[in-house]
Amino acid sequence: MSVGRVRPAVAAMVSYRPGKSTAQAEDEHGITDAIKLASNENPYPPVPAVVAAIAAAAGDVNRYGDHRAADLRAAIAGWLEVDVDRVAAGCGSVGLLQQLLLAYVDPGDEVVYPWPSFEAYPIDVQLTGGVEVTVPLVDHTFDLEAVAAAVTDRTKLVLLANPNNPTGTAVHVDQLRRLVEQVPDDVLVVVDEAYREFVTADLGDPITDLQPDHPNVVVLRTFSKAFGLAALRTGYAVADPDVVIELDKVLIAFAVNHLAQVASLAAIAARDEVQAVVDLITAERDRVVASLRSDGWDLP
Repeated sequence: MSVGRVRPAVAAMVSYRPGKSTAQAEDEHGITDAIKLASNENPYPPVPAVVAAIAAAAGDVNRYGDHRAADLRAAIAGWLEVDVDRVAAGCGSVGLLQQLLLAYVDPGDEVVYPWPSFEAYPIDVQLTGGVEVTVPLVDHTFDLEAVAAAVTDRTKLVLLANPNNPTGTAVHVDQLRRLVEQVPDDVLVVVDEAYREFVTADLGDPITDLQPDHPNVVVLRTFSKAFGLAALRTGYAVADPDVVIELDKVLIAFAVNHLAQVASLAAIAARDEVQAVVDLITAERDRVVASLRSDGWDLP
């Protein structure tokens, strides 16, 4: 017997289970040299300018930060050369996805996405009482024709992680355009680009290449991966201003905390240093992939 009358949708959910930390591996299993890969964390600390900014702001945490993170939104808008009313900030890109689902998905509405993909997607959809419509990958990547065919009059969102987690495969913006053109204008197409900075091929940019003609395209990005700020949880969305208005209605109070805002602002200013770290990571990735393939592994 449970305490209280929990919502049926929540009662049926399974909690998100992140990978164990190295400390947990040691405490629970006696493994002292574990290397955690499951959460796709940046192995390098934030660049020095970001660490210094966090330290300088640490004495201010007795006060709430700016609820809307206005300075951060303005900095992102300037960096990406978009109007500031097209930018939303949230508690990581997954927090912004939850906001989108809260704002647009009623119980019984459908959310279409390829699978396997990011393990938080089913949980986020179930939280709203939405219906998951999953489309199997083909050769480890999206079957976008099948995704388009899965859209019905009950579909509210189409969700794509590009590059996909966990397969690492990605599609060009021209392929995304063909999908968007087959989707009704009142269905949001959400492109989750958490790993965009690690793509060395030219995939185009949905912000500049799709959004001018397709206001139903929403782009999610994060400071957790390339910028090394996973613990601070800052993400942003670039979307039509009407979508940003709805996102702000369901933004948890002070969701982007003060230190997260300060660190993210410093990270934007230190983009060249951040890129140097990303280059180290992608070079090592390419070395490992080449070595595995030479040993006969079939990789995406």
